[in-house]
Amino acid sequence: MKKGNKGFTLIELLVVIAIIAILSTVVMAGLNSARSKARDAKRLSDIKQLQSALELCFDNGAGFPSVAADDGVIGTAGLIGTVMCDANATTPAVPFSTYMAVLPTNPLPGGADYIYCSATSADPSTCADSTEAYMITFTLENASGSLGAGAHTATPTGIL
Repeated sequence: MKKGNKGFTLIELLVVIAIIAILSTVVMAGLNSARSKARDAKRLSDIKQLQSALELCFDNGAGFPSVAADDGVIGTAGLIGTVMCDANATTPAVPFSTYMAVLPTNPLPGGADYIYCSATSADPSTCADSTEAYMITFTLENASGSLGAGAHTATPTGIL
C-alpha cells in the first residue's frame, strides 16, 4: 500500500473546472445587464443635457436651432459647426456650440442615433409631432424608471 500519493484525480479536476465555468457564466451575465443599464443611464443623461442646452438657447432669445431635413443626427451632422439658434427681431443668431460645445453620441451597442428636429427645421414633418418646438428621439435598451425599453421622444414638456 502506497502512502503519500499526492495529487488530484481527473474527476476532481473536471468538477472544479465545471464549477468555475458555471460561476464565470453567472458573473458575465450579471455584467452584461449592468453594462446595458449603464448605457441607458448615459442616454438619459445625454438627452437631459441636450434639453438644457436647447432651453438655454431658447431662453436667451435665440429660439431653437434649425437643421436640414437629413442632418438631424446629433453628434454627427446635426447641431454642429455652423448650426445656429434661430434669430429673432432683437437677437442675432448664436451658434448652438455656445450652449453645448461637445455633442453626445449614442453609446454602442444598442439603440439608435439621437435624432433632433424642430418646428423650424427644413422638414418639420419628419418629426413625429411637428407641433412641438423640438423633438429628440432616442432608444433605451431596458426599462428605466417610468420609461420602458424602446423608442422615446424628448420635447420641451418632458420625455415620453
